[in-house]
Amino acid sequence: MKQKFQIEKKESQTKARACKLIINNIELLTPVFMPVGTLGSVKAITKEQIEEIGFKIILANTYHLFLRPGIEVLRHFKGLHNFINWKKLILTDSGGFQIYSLSKLRKITEDGVEFSSHINGQKFFMTPELSIQTQEIIGSDIAMAFDECLKYPATYEETKKSANITYLWAKRCLKEHKLEKQNLFGIIQGGFYKELRQDNAKRLIDLNFDGYAIGGLSVGEPRELMYEILNYTIEFVPESKPRYLMGVGEPLDLISAIETGIDMFDCVMPTRNARNGSIFTSTGKINIKSKKYEFDEKPLDENCNCYVCKNYSRAYLRHLFRCKEILAAILNSYHNLYFLKNLIDKIRESIVNNNFNEFKKEFINNYISEEKNI
Repeated sequence: MKQKFQIEKKESQTKARACKLIINNIELLTPVFMPVGTLGSVKAITKEQIEEIGFKIILANTYHLFLRPGIEVLRHFKGLHNFINWKKLILTDSGGFQIYSLSKLRKITEDGVEFSSHINGQKFFMTPELSIQTQEIIGSDIAMAFDECLKYPATYEETKKSANITYLWAKRCLKEHKLEKQNLFGIIQGGFYKELRQDNAKRLIDLNFDGYAIGGLSVGEPRELMYEILNYTIEFVPESKPRYLMGVGEPLDLISAIETGIDMFDCVMPTRNARNGSIFTSTGKINIKSKKYEFDEKPLDENCNCYVCKNYSRAYLRHLFRCKEILAAILNSYHNLYFLKNLIDKIRESIVNNNFNEFKKEFINNYISEEKNI
């Protein structure tokens, strides 16, 4: 059996749940956040540090790995695990997000997507079949079906056409997929039209994927609209399989999404923010660039037990950042990832102990908006 999924506890007052997902003999406790290692590397962090923090899964990207290092290198090393010497789990995005993020460099047809490489402009055609073939060569433990991540806003007709393409591509992905040890997740699209979300969810669920992601959110829409569509869509996603919300990693968003019943998350924001000096703390984000930290002897977060907070002051971290030292990106990224891992662990504990609402209320009361800290 390539996957075993078990719901260990449902929180009585919400839809939050603590689950156990076993893939290829590796146990993953959910809710879980997945650091993004697009090219097989989480930026500014070593795999040893990722393991030290406690992560058992990272995310890599099919589009980017297809271009660099390329299929032949990955085939030579018998997959990404060997290439990067990572013994735990890998999830690969299918390349569908690049349809959104590289919208000026692609042309969509029902057959697939013609991309102009963001590296050298060379054209190549990514089909659902090629996406699956590439993910099988990568050897990820969880592969994602090829989908179209649509822009916001989009008209009803644009969204309907996109959702239908996503469904047709999902069928082709299932037909192409042959790697038995690899799980294949479907991605529910449908934009911000509830009727289309419901239709796309039901059609994908009929295809019986190993798990389901909710895609096409956190693409520039108002936060309230994201939650409205999330709350609506998840009602159609089976409880018996993992549920994954793509591209979300802000602490308050994680808590709110977990409350709806989401199990898995990924986002580049924690490490990207860290490289730009934006730091998570238990009382909200701080901007380490600020002059007010010039003589600050305190750690980034007095409630954090990470390596960075145990050893370095805000003043020193500000100095590193202002001097453009590479160490600033390393230490800030380590802290932000540790913060999210610790937060997710505490949320899970609160679900198991049936006091999620109390934990959420206390966390939100302490967490101040970024604007007030900068």
